[in-house]
Order: sequence, then structure tokens, then C-alpha cells
Amino acid sequence: MMNSSKVLKEIQELRVSWRRQNFHYTNEQLNRYQELTSLRRQRVQQLYSEGRVWVGPSNLSKPLKE
Repeated sequence: MMNSSKVLKEIQELRVSWRRQNFHYTNEQLNRYQELTSLRRQRVQQLYSEGRVWVGPSNLSKPLKE
């Protein structure tokens, strides 16, 4: 399995090239993008299953206790 940071960087590079190519992928780019997104989804599911993702309510609107 690829390092998750490398997967994200490669996805970003593909998105930049997609924009430069008038919002079209070549067949190779499309296949690679689909492969990378599936790897990313697997990694996110793994993080959820390991309980390493915050799933509770946001605490932004609550005042700080002093």
C-alpha cells in the first residue's frame, strides 16, 4: 500500500492536470485517479474502523471554560 501522503499528492497533481486539460482526463489518468481514490477511501475507512477519527459534535460554538 502506498503512503497516504503520496496518494494525496498524486491526486492533487492529477487534478491540476485535469484543469489544464480543459477538465478532461486521458484514459490512463482516469484509471490512475480511480485507483488512487479507492486507495484513499480504503485508508479513511481503516481510520474509522480503528477509532482514530473524531465523530462527536463540534465544540466551536461552545464557550471556553476558564
